[in-house]
Amino acid sequence: MSIYNKKIMEHFTNPKFFGKINDADIIGKAGNPRCGDLLTLYIKLEETRLPARQARSKKQMIISDIKFETLGCASAIASSDMICQLAKGKTMEQALNINFQDVSNELGKLPPLKIHCAQLVTEALKDAINKYNNPAKWDKQVK
Repeated sequence: MSIYNKKIMEHFTNPKFFGKINDADIIGKAGNPRCGDLLTLYIKLEETRLPARQARSKKQMIISDIKFETLGCASAIASSDMICQLAKGKTMEQALNINFQDVSNELGKLPPLKIHCAQLVTEALKDAINKYNNPAKWDKQVK
């Protein structure tokens, strides 16, 4: 009997967001030295106008495309795919509010020993957003 439910296995075996965006606007990275998981998120942004009641300013950057490359276990790959699904179409501010519990819950609950995978993917998303918010600290040559 597998420790993974059907939803985790579906995101692991058939990830919708696996790949690289060569002309990504921002790249987020995270890794876990204990288990060896490594994750890179590639994000494309698009400027959009939102109704004034939804945002402080009328122009917002939304995540128009997002892909991942992950070296890790089934939970790490499934979590990577899920963070992409949750973040796509969101503003940067909305994406920043996605937490590891959101990822785990959407996957139908990760096993307790694998919750660090959901934490890893949210760290990579936050890394990308922090680089966007502080461009002087990010050297695009790292791509």
